Amino acid sequence: MAVLTTENGVAPAAEEPPDSGDRHKLTALTGLAALSLDAMASVAYGPEAIVLVLAAAGGYGLGFTLPVTLAIAGLLAVLVASYRQVIAAFPDGGGSYAVAKAYLGRRTSLVAAGSLVLDYVLNVAVAVTAGVAALTSAFPGLHDDRLAMCLVVLVLITGVNLRGIVDSARAFIAPTAVFIGAIMILIVVGLFRDAPVSTAASAGHASALADDATTVGALLLLKAFASGCSALTGVEAIANAVPSFRAPAAKRAMRAEVALGALLGVMLIGLSVLISRFGLRPVEGVTVLAQLADASLGHNWAFYVVQFATMVLLALSANTSFGGLPVLLKLLARDDYLPHVFGLKADRQVHRHGVVWLAVVSAALLVFSGGDTNTLVPLFAIGVFVGFTLAQTGMVLHWRATRQWGRAVLNGLGAVLTGVSAVVVTATKFHDGAWLIVIALPALVLAFEAVHRAYGRIGECLGVGRVPEPPHRERSLVLVPVSSLTRLTSEALTAAVSLGDEVRAVTVCHPDAEDREATEALERDWALWDPGVPLVRLPSERRTLGRPITAYVHGLQEAEPDTRITVLIPEAEPERLWQRPLQNRRGALVARAVRRDTDAVVCRLRFTV
Repeated sequence: MAVLTTENGVAPAAEEPPDSGDRHKLTALTGLAALSLDAMASVAYGPEAIVLVLAAAGGYGLGFTLPVTLAIAGLLAVLVASYRQVIAAFPDGGGSYAVAKAYLGRRTSLVAAGSLVLDYVLNVAVAVTAGVAALTSAFPGLHDDRLAMCLVVLVLITGVNLRGIVDSARAFIAPTAVFIGAIMILIVVGLFRDAPVSTAASAGHASALADDATTVGALLLLKAFASGCSALTGVEAIANAVPSFRAPAAKRAMRAEVALGALLGVMLIGLSVLISRFGLRPVEGVTVLAQLADASLGHNWAFYVVQFATMVLLALSANTSFGGLPVLLKLLARDDYLPHVFGLKADRQVHRHGVVWLAVVSAALLVFSGGDTNTLVPLFAIGVFVGFTLAQTGMVLHWRATRQWGRAVLNGLGAVLTGVSAVVVTATKFHDGAWLIVIALPALVLAFEAVHRAYGRIGECLGVGRVPEPPHRERSLVLVPVSSLTRLTSEALTAAVSLGDEVRAVTVCHPDAEDREATEALERDWALWDPGVPLVRLPSERRTLGRPITAYVHGLQEAEPDTRITVLIPEAEPERLWQRPLQNRRGALVARAVRRDTDAVVCRLRFTV
């Protein structure tokens, strides 16, 4: 180690300053890779969702694909402009939760937070299932194994995110670039290629187009718009995770937000133009993007590159949730609406508990849906549109307070558009499973409230925020449960006499002859050993350990109310993990009983063997 010379000799050099963690944070480019994959990948299922709805009106209905997409692109532009303002106004992150908390009240902020939580969890399940669906479109023989593949992909993404958001972003830059490049090439080539009569990808598959439908009503267009709005999920993720960016975090996040909006808008409009140009129809078992790749590039290696890139990015788009949700959970934990463990950071700035919780819940959703994208997509967009609406409503109040009326008008327009979209999405998707969100969102808000009340009661009991009484000394009595005379007993008594003013060993004696003989033998050995600690026999009519000890503690507390009683429980713990099941559980049973039935202090002394 480097040294410095001082007047008195040699002293160690000053240590390096602690790592600020900035190298474990995102740039604008890595932020785009880590937090925008959800929105980017939505081009694989957003246009398809529009086509599937409009197909009910036959070929005439499919002619409205581009107008519906343009309406969605307009809403996207409003959202991007709005969330740039959210980033600037709330650089600590939290997105719609932070905005609603500041301007719309506590209960409304919890609705925003709950909607974001649901959206993030559903995003993981939808992203993974959509990625596997893209793979099975190219390789139909894998269709029956899609659930297993979904779970494997989820495990891989979780493992990468446990290493840190920057590592995940670096790992996903290349797949993101390949996907964007492949989609752009597909669009450009498709614009200059003659429209094919049919595609190889759809050959031999049944068309899902309605044969006798010719009219398109406003309700059908609204339903198509609502379905296509699934392409807008993920636009808010960058605003939620601003603290994950390097300084100046707000400026980097705003650049990433604009880049996301521009790329997403170009891809959505370009693919919709090709859908109309090629006259594509929904085909059972083949995604619309697969048909577009076949029509534009041909059924060759380029087709498989697009499918593989789509599959990879769709699967990896779950990373948006892993980047955004743990930050939101940290904010909720800070405000006492979630267990505080979600606010803890591991190495590399990882909110590990949030990452693991998200993975477990998403795995349960995947099992529930059987790896089927169509089961989950109807639930997908509702939560995020609730968050959009609340965020922009709050921003209207924010700009009104500072009299910046132009920005207030922009956010007001966004609030109206997204609010209408939320109502339309919920109404049109209600019977397709959206009713689950209508139930889950209030339930989640009630859970937040219950956690908050629990922390309030705990804080009141602990006197949080108040100056406590000064510490004072009390007489201390330590009880040590024993059943035999071993080195563990000696270690326990040594620790006990170091802790307390008085130590007593206690042993429970059951009524059968075998136990009586064992207890009498222990008492004889104890007298011969003479450790200077009395051994107290606790008779019990039942074969329990906890009740006799807690009854004895109760008696002592009534007789000596000013004495601090500690129960020190010695336990042997095998060094090797596989030997742990060889332990008896008597120590745990005694500890649980004492904690439940008395206010004595419980210490568990583990002796490694």
